[in-house]
Amino acid sequence: MTASMAWLVDPSVILPFLLAVSLIELTPGPNMGWLALVSMHQGRLAGLAAVAGITLGLAVWMVAAAFGLTSVLLVFPWLYQAVRWAGVLFLLWLAWEAWAGAGKATSGASHDPEKLRGLFLRGLTGNLLNPKAAVFYVALLPTFIRPDHGVPLIQALTLGGLHLGVSIIVHSLIVLGAATAGGVMMRRMQGLWAGRTMAIGIAGVAIWMAWATRG
Repeated sequence: MTASMAWLVDPSVILPFLLAVSLIELTPGPNMGWLALVSMHQGRLAGLAAVAGITLGLAVWMVAAAFGLTSVLLVFPWLYQAVRWAGVLFLLWLAWEAWAGAGKATSGASHDPEKLRGLFLRGLTGNLLNPKAAVFYVALLPTFIRPDHGVPLIQALTLGGLHLGVSIIVHSLIVLGAATAGGVMMRRMQGLWAGRTMAIGIAGVAIWMAWATRG
């Protein structure tokens, strides 16, 4: 066995893969917009709870893609569209929830475990209803897998794990930056207008997702 075969993946693909996924993660998208809004409105801890949910959703899609399960979305376009529109409707529901709850609670950082759990579940659900995450893994992972190097499944899971690490770093930086930059502004918009600003922003993210995932 050569030295390179001792690696879980071909060492020569690691840097190109990290560069590719970093560029993809740094490209503005619905996740980025939603995380920024949550962090600006409710603070860093809330944003990090949302990051945890998004990361778990990505992990589910990654494992499913590694086992070849997500290819069904490409075989049956109607299923892709069903997941896509379910995701858009979910975001619109979150926008309505924020609009209806505007003024009923103060904005700002919250350490309430129930609220943090809710943000985690919203991040998880939103990402599970984003079919682009599945297509991303189906399209990208095979180009970096070397069948003659090792077990393809192990390579896929290893590369997927590296992507999750990059995703966590990028999303966490977005949370920290948005919470810091938006803290003063959101504190000045207490109550009704803070909630309605959040609602309008989430509705914009829903429209953004509908456009970005149109296929």
